[in-house]
Amino acid sequence: MSDRITVEELAELMKKAAGVTVAPDELQRRSDSGFDSFGLDSLGLLGIVGELENRYGTPMPPDAEKSKSPRQFLELVNSALLAGA
Repeated sequence: MSDRITVEELAELMKKAAGVTVAPDELQRRSDSGFDSFGLDSLGLLGIVGELENRYGTPMPPDAEKSKSPRQFLELVNSALLAGA
């Protein structure tokens, strides 16, 4: 387990925690698109945040669950994980 979340891991988490299937390459290509355009709502994003908190044993940034796009989410979560490393 690394101290960074990749696009591939985010796609996997979207499927596991929210039941939303998106190919990692599409997520990468459309990383500035809103999560809603992928079919992920705020409850699904909250599930992803919870899964990450369980995985890393540390709270995620409070704004993580309010992220609008995959890029914003990854930047926020990865900067928090790097700071905590």
